[in-house]
Amino acid sequence: MGQEIEESHFTTEAFAAFGERLRSEQALLEEWFAAGAFERGPTHGGFELEAWLVGPDMRPSPLVGPMLRDLNDPAVVPELATFNCEINGPAVELSGTALTRLARSLEDAWRRCGDAAAGLGARLAMIGILPTVEPGHLNLAHMTPRRRYRALNDQILALRRGRPLTLELQGRDRLFMEAEDVMLESAATSFQVHLEVDPEQATRVYNAAKILSAPMVAVSANSPYLFGCDLWAETRIPLFEQAVSAGGSTLCERVSFGVRYAERSILECFQANLARYPILLPQLMDEPRERLAHLRLHNGTIWRWNRPLIGFDSAGRPGLRIEHRVIPSGPTVADCVANAALFFGAVEALARQEPAPESGLPFLDARANFYAAARDGLDAEIRWLDGRRVRVSEVIAGDLLPRALGGLLALGIDQADADHWLAIIAARLRTGQTGAAWQRAWIGTHGPDATALTAAYLDRQQGGRPVHEWSLE
Repeated sequence: MGQEIEESHFTTEAFAAFGERLRSEQALLEEWFAAGAFERGPTHGGFELEAWLVGPDMRPSPLVGPMLRDLNDPAVVPELATFNCEINGPAVELSGTALTRLARSLEDAWRRCGDAAAGLGARLAMIGILPTVEPGHLNLAHMTPRRRYRALNDQILALRRGRPLTLELQGRDRLFMEAEDVMLESAATSFQVHLEVDPEQATRVYNAAKILSAPMVAVSANSPYLFGCDLWAETRIPLFEQAVSAGGSTLCERVSFGVRYAERSILECFQANLARYPILLPQLMDEPRERLAHLRLHNGTIWRWNRPLIGFDSAGRPGLRIEHRVIPSGPTVADCVANAALFFGAVEALARQEPAPESGLPFLDARANFYAAARDGLDAEIRWLDGRRVRVSEVIAGDLLPRALGGLLALGIDQADADHWLAIIAARLRTGQTGAAWQRAWIGTHGPDATALTAAYLDRQQGGRPVHEWSLE
């Protein structure tokens, strides 16, 4: 959502001109795929971490603007709301001690951001949904003052023809409400994992990422509460989908799991973006066609849970990466990096498995698995690659952890580094204590006090120990 634009109101002519440039850049992209024009090399991985700024009262604190000015770091940028920010990590070659290097990079950025927040009397929180956020926080008064966000809001509402957005969730409790803008989306923050891929392998990696989405969301769940209601283990999933719903066909919902695997090429995703999704931000840019500026802007307004992206290296050569968006923010740096390790290793192993795992797991089952895991966390029952229905915790422990270790070693990650980070996942499975499980257990012990829960969560987060070691006292 971060790329800024110059206008926030657009004419019919702007939409037509943007569409023409978009089609031209799409044709060029297809030529690049046919010619094998993409950069190739060792596999790299990276991340984006979204976070909350929290005041002394444990409520969202709309001071991200002053915090970012004090920080003055181009890798830390604003998000939709004035109480959210995003930390962008560097891409690192996935070899040697890459996972530990990613952890150190995130720890350093988190410390610097925390220091800047403390200077304003606030704290940073990495959590999927802040338990203390209230509907009154999620309004246009707290929208980051950037034209991109205002235009996105206006265009989503235009597609809905003035009908309010509807949020309807059924979990342990039920929640129903209407909203007049897209600010509900700012209640959901994530840890997005990026994986650079060769085009020849991209289809397999993309499909493997979809298959892995259910286990990944189950083992990382950290968003059970919204507006005082106990909903899904990872309530962020349905919240984000409904918060920016265009209200039309499921084929053109801006946030979705998708409608099928990629069949022959990851290019199919970009073709679907052009064919199925109305243009939201027709900002005309004075950029060479080869920069794909309009295609990338359009692609940036479609938030699949697994999203292919085009980027460029310092020499201007195009590269392809998969963005895995299902993981929530937090609970700690250690948990985030362990989640990334599981994904990097397991997706590498599945993408090279023969026969392809997607041949044994129909897409509709992969999609059903994802929503079941988001709803029920590690207790979810899913259909796995052998056709059996089994608890997702058993899939991760018995199948994916061994696969992930093999995948990390095949990438060139040192055995000790792989063992260290995957051991955090194994311990989380043994205890059953994800971030969502800890939050629910804390409320079960201490009562429904969102303020005290948030304070207890932040204290443990600051201690840095992974969530499976957190106490309820």
